[in-house]
Amino acid sequence: MKVALLAHDRFPIIPPFSGGLESFTWHLARGLRRRGMDVVVFAAPGSDPRLGIEELDVQPLVLSDAARNDVAMPPEAQVRETFSYMQVMRAFGNRPDIDVVHNNSLHFLPIVMSAAIPQPMVTTLHTPVTPWLEPALRLTPTAHTVAVSDSVAQLWSTVTPARVIRNGVDPHEWRPGPGGDALVWSGRIVPEKAPHVAALIASKAGRRLRIAGPIADRQYFESKLEPLLDEHITYVGHLDTEQLRELAGHSAASLVTPAWEEPYGLVAAEAMACGTPVLAVARGGLSEIVRFPGGLTSQPGVSEAETVAGAAAMLPLVVAMDRARVRRYALENCSLEATVDAYADLYRELVHA
Repeated sequence: MKVALLAHDRFPIIPPFSGGLESFTWHLARGLRRRGMDVVVFAAPGSDPRLGIEELDVQPLVLSDAARNDVAMPPEAQVRETFSYMQVMRAFGNRPDIDVVHNNSLHFLPIVMSAAIPQPMVTTLHTPVTPWLEPALRLTPTAHTVAVSDSVAQLWSTVTPARVIRNGVDPHEWRPGPGGDALVWSGRIVPEKAPHVAALIASKAGRRLRIAGPIADRQYFESKLEPLLDEHITYVGHLDTEQLRELAGHSAASLVTPAWEEPYGLVAAEAMACGTPVLAVARGGLSEIVRFPGGLTSQPGVSEAETVAGAAAMLPLVVAMDRARVRRYALENCSLEATVDAYADLYRELVHA
């Protein structure tokens, strides 16, 4: 079987990953190849050559001065992205070797064009409802959809009946660590991930905190997070997987502090696979994967000050958790192998329908 994986065209599929979607696509591609499947990927140029996969090429966007001077000209990145997906979807008509298309993009066009390609297509919903994908799915009631958590499936339930296949982590990649004294926070530095809340929790609890991840929103970093940095609360940069594993494995606990309905919470699963307990704000899919006692704090609607105070008070219980038990829980509930197997079964189901 040959599977085409569609990511978005902003970031290549290569570590260090820009976000969870890129990590998911990279690990899924590798897992499918281990199961004997051929994989074709569309993403930004420069995907990891070690994956040994075919990249779908598209022609670059060419706009005349007249087109650029149109008063209705939208942002060029939006035009380029739409043009890229249009090319890719049209290309599938000339690729009888591809058996199934797995859409992981956040763009509407693959969904609305899915009926025009000969292959069955499944779309994984990686986010809460968006104004682009919602109308596209309403126009395509026969679309096959997967949600990364029960929470995401519920958010989309009035739009599409999504089957749930949770994300997972590789336990050989995220190995157990000895722990340490400092806390860790990792992820994209953006308002919806709210690392500044983690900084406030650590300060309230009198703990050191190391923050890792790409600065995707410079204004947020400079206005909300940077003023909280000092000798105890430090930003350590955008780390690769090996560096993140070392950081997580040598931490007392991982803080996960979303200010939105977190679709899944891959960083929580990664930390737990290292044996590092997680203290998480109970938003979205995090409530489904951080289940062991003492790992969840404030529900939506609780003020930031109450979240910080409650989390700081709960932290000693979390830090005291048995690391072997945390690791065992992750292996049983956050397995990448189970994720890849579920998608492989779904592809076969779609091809033979």
